[in-house]
This record gives sequence, C-alpha cells and structure tokens, in this order.
Amino acid sequence: MIKAIAWDIDGTLVDSEPLHLFALKQVCLAHEVDISDLDDTHFVGVHIGNVWKELQPRFPAGLSFAAWSEKINRAFADNARRLVEIAGARAVVAGFAEKGLRQVAVSNSNRAVVDANLAAIGVAEFMEFSLSLDDVCEGKPDPFPYRLACYLLRLDPSEVLAVEDSATGAASARAAGLPVAFLHAKDRAEGQTPIASLAELTGVIAEQAGATGIDRDAHEELQGPQRLRHA
Repeated sequence: MIKAIAWDIDGTLVDSEPLHLFALKQVCLAHEVDISDLDDTHFVGVHIGNVWKELQPRFPAGLSFAAWSEKINRAFADNARRLVEIAGARAVVAGFAEKGLRQVAVSNSNRAVVDANLAAIGVAEFMEFSLSLDDVCEGKPDPFPYRLACYLLRLDPSEVLAVEDSATGAASARAAGLPVAFLHAKDRAEGQTPIASLAELTGVIAEQAGATGIDRDAHEELQGPQRLRHA
C-alpha cells in the first residue's frame, strides 16, 4: 500500500523553470557572461552545483560558488511572484492531505528556492517536511535524497510514491527503490508510470497499492516534523 507521496517541486508542483532561467540570466548579465549558446532547457533538472561546474570558467576567477549561488537564489526569491503552480497542484495536494495521505517534498534546489516555491502555491502546510539540496550529501540523480526521505518517514521505499518530471529525479527515486509517477513521460519504464497530469495520481496510487484506501493508523502513528532544517 502507498502510504506517502514524495513530491519533486520544480516542474512537478511549480512551473519554476522560467524563473530559474531568469535568475541565472540576471546573474550572468550582471557579470557580463554570455550563455546564449546554451538552449533554455539546458539546465532543467540539474542541481545548482553542476550548473556552476559547467559555467564557472565563464565567470571571473575570484567569484566563489557560494557567492554565485547566493546571487542566484536571491534573484529567484525576489521574483517569486512570477511562480505559478503546475495545473491542479494545490488541489491535488490538499485532496490527498484530506484523505490522510502523508506528503513530503524532495527537491534538487537550495532551501531558499524550496521555501519560495512551496509558499508561492500554498502547499507548505501539507508537507511533513521538505528536503532541499542543502539537507543532503548528494543531490539527484544520486538516490540519497529519496533514501533519506523514506528513513525520516519510517517507511519502506515501496510504500512511498515519488512524483517527478525529469529523468534526473526519476533515476534518483528508482535507485532508492521508490515507484515513480513520471509527469509528461511518453513511455512506461520499469518502476515508472507515465502521467499526463497530476489528476491521474489517484489512479496511480490505486495501481501501485492494489487498493484505493489510505492507511490512516499508520498516518497518525508516524507523523513527522513539519520541516527538516539543515544542521
């Protein structure tokens, strides 16, 4: 039985990729760095550390990753009004919460971005906790983020459905042993169920669990912290 959902955020709950690109371009512009040779989708699903590794040679030698990433995150948070939910996201999350299904967020973005995203579409209150790139030793596609989520939930990975929109995130979840609902995927792969919209998740949960009920006893017993902060 599926007892929890582990949500990716960027591109899954929030249409945030345009703002990520805007923030990156703003910082590049401030440093007179040209990235016009890269497609706008080049860094979709890529965590910020790997973006820096690729772009670092284009920036001034004295600029550190910490300073660069802080500028990116500030540009993102300062323009959070641009964020919009993926169609039906808040309604689906709120509906699952009403049914007693546990929910967490597992993101490849930094804490400032995670908090801005969840607040922008009003779903932070429904998440037991959220994991950001600042909370893990390795980001996606490494399985660690999803393994940590299952550990904190005290659930077997088979009991947690990951909802993802990128190959990077899906690979992370599958390597950790979670079934995956893959938003906008065209083909079904092992352990992955393609969905065209978040509204299809109820059917996926029924398919994965073999039943449509929610384990309310487990939900009450295993309530976790509202949010995990990076120590």
